[in-house]
Amino acid sequence: MSGQVLVVDDEAAIRDAVQQWLELSGFEVTACASAAQALNLVDREFSGVVITDVRMPGTDGLQLLDKLLAQDADQPVIMVTGHGDVPMAVEAMRNGAYDFIEKPFTPERLLDSVRRAVDKRRLVCENRELRQQSAFKNRIESQLLGVSKPMVNLRRQILELAGTSVNILIRGDTGSGKERVARCLHDFSPRADKPFVALNCAAIPEHLFESELFGHESGAFTGAQGKRIGRIEHAHGGTLFLDEIESLPLAQQVKLLRVLQEKSLERLGSNRSIQVDLRVISAVKPDLLDEVKAGRFREDLYYRLNVADLQLPPLRERREDIPLLFEHFVQAAAVRHERAAPALASSELARLLGHDWPGNVRELINAAERHALGLSAPAEHVESSSLAEQMEAFEAQCLHNALLSCQGNINQVMEMLRLPRRTLNEKMQRHGLQRSTYRPVGSVDDE
Repeated sequence: MSGQVLVVDDEAAIRDAVQQWLELSGFEVTACASAAQALNLVDREFSGVVITDVRMPGTDGLQLLDKLLAQDADQPVIMVTGHGDVPMAVEAMRNGAYDFIEKPFTPERLLDSVRRAVDKRRLVCENRELRQQSAFKNRIESQLLGVSKPMVNLRRQILELAGTSVNILIRGDTGSGKERVARCLHDFSPRADKPFVALNCAAIPEHLFESELFGHESGAFTGAQGKRIGRIEHAHGGTLFLDEIESLPLAQQVKLLRVLQEKSLERLGSNRSIQVDLRVISAVKPDLLDEVKAGRFREDLYYRLNVADLQLPPLRERREDIPLLFEHFVQAAAVRHERAAPALASSELARLLGHDWPGNVRELINAAERHALGLSAPAEHVESSSLAEQMEAFEAQCLHNALLSCQGNINQVMEMLRLPRRTLNEKMQRHGLQRSTYRPVGSVDDE
């Protein structure tokens, strides 16, 4: 397709002719008989061009132009006019119309204008997307901290998937931040202004699952004194996050599958079908395919939920992020408890880097809280990590600190660490550190 075009004209013959000409030239065309109909189809996210007649009953083309430009000043609108309406069309051009075409017109004249308008609209949309990605990149880096290669890759994957509508399965150990990742997928998606509804499947008694997920009508069962909206219905338009999805009972797996297939549900005690539009993000600790093979999880539901998947790295696999995360959590705890943040001694840093963190980020937060309160040294057991591993992590942290301090200026980093360029490059590559991560947005390269 060459692009999207919306044709607005109250005369069916003209609508049909214009639609046919444009479709033969490869455009995706939608025809409307009124301005009101067109306004229901065009918003700021519309990536195409609008062609409208000037004289129409009800809301005319000029009023439609004003309304379209009010919601998006960059929306290309091509006005189609009769001979006597040319002065009016010229005024419309001053008010923001992209072009006007006088009746009768040839297909070539129309196609030339539409092609130029579509090209302009495409550039506007691409620039907006780039600006949005840049803004999202800065925001997500404050939500998911870390400069390690696994975290850089995870943030990239999240931004790539957030704009889609596919269901996603998040895999990761306890405490690795699965709900935080799910929240980012929602916050950076087109559903961000709609509900984010989280449910831990392991925390719901089996006899309450159906009511919790699907809701119930008054009197549906003993004790159901009023109508209740279930989690799925509450997430309409937004995101439903199901943590520990492996704990979902088989009976409810069947019903959830039906909701995903039919995009509708029935409350307990009701025969009325309710339409729902939602994205499902699930989280699991074990391999869900093992649960399928064991007969504890439906295979068809697994493939519905796992259209895309994200693997969260455990903290022990991104040790270079530990000092940054620990400092962040200590500062946050110090603010909460209204006290100065204690300094971190080199011996304490060694403990941090040497610990395996089986509880992952959740355990690190607890250690930071205790450190901020002066209760104990963090990560008291270090026997699980070798000296070589501790040295690697410490080297990665030194490189990170230097790159951060120098804002990615390689020449300054070389001088600070007294390293030749080739050695610095090799070390950065080994630790997955990228210079671009530390460069200020819009900065000019120093080399």
